[in-house]
Amino acid sequence: MKIAIIGVGTVGSAVATAVKNTGFVHEIVLFDRDAVRARAAAEDLGHAASFGFDVKITAAGNYRAIRGSEIVIIAAGANQRPGETRMDLLNKNAMVIADVVPRIMANVDAKHVKIIVLTNPLDVMVMLAQKISKLPPARVLGTGTMLDSARLRTILSHHLGVSTQSINAYVIGEHGDSSVVDWTSATVGALSLDDFCRQMKISLPMSTRNTISHRVRNAAYEIIRGRGATWDGIGAAASDLLRCIINDEQRILTVSTVSGVSSNAVAVSLPRIVGANGVVATLRPRLSTAESAALRRSEKIIRKNYDLIA
Repeated sequence: MKIAIIGVGTVGSAVATAVKNTGFVHEIVLFDRDAVRARAAAEDLGHAASFGFDVKITAAGNYRAIRGSEIVIIAAGANQRPGETRMDLLNKNAMVIADVVPRIMANVDAKHVKIIVLTNPLDVMVMLAQKISKLPPARVLGTGTMLDSARLRTILSHHLGVSTQSINAYVIGEHGDSSVVDWTSATVGALSLDDFCRQMKISLPMSTRNTISHRVRNAAYEIIRGRGATWDGIGAAASDLLRCIINDEQRILTVSTVSGVSSNAVAVSLPRIVGANGVVATLRPRLSTAESAALRRSEKIIRKNYDLIA
């Protein structure tokens, strides 16, 4: 399979590295408006590929080079800086998406291509990319709260003393400050989270849950303060989503895609079955009254911000 990555900054480079290491693609095309950076990234990654899977890695100086790509990953745009929120990137990255998507669509097979959006504010950019591309919503996906959910499971793993692989817990809503932890549907093994805590005599009161929710929402800010940017986590999330599509795994991931066809439809992260054609089905988890209200509030925030650029 041939894929293309648009934008080869820290995030795009991390995605390329993670994807290369899967062995699921035979060709990766790296496009960046800075052609020198694209060539350097392709050369460096090509050297790394000699130690692992045999993957053809090329730099693209124009969009014609992405022809034949079945999946295009958009990592272009301004990165979140210390002190910035994802929403601070709204206008500048909307212009990037408006420029990039028509060029992509002019060089791919619209009947089959899938677009994965990583650019922040992610949910709004997914909506914009879907509108401009005119692709079915199921084939324009953002990594959404996949990384947020991974952060939640990691924190819970430390608190509960059990592997992240045994925890099913999701963050839903916006990939941003209004994200919602779905405590109601969380399970550990075959047990509800509450049952597991009772049996293991582990205390997980609401105050602790609120602290965990805060840590999940602010994880990116902490990483940006200490590292200047986040890239490894989102690289791994994008690679995992790509693997799920390529292998038609029908796995449940909290990706962001436009739900519904009404004029008020928004892109929001919910548990979704993902396969070869993108989103197969959307699942509605059991939520408490407070969680349902928080999800509706999150959807309204996404819609409000989209309306600022639509």
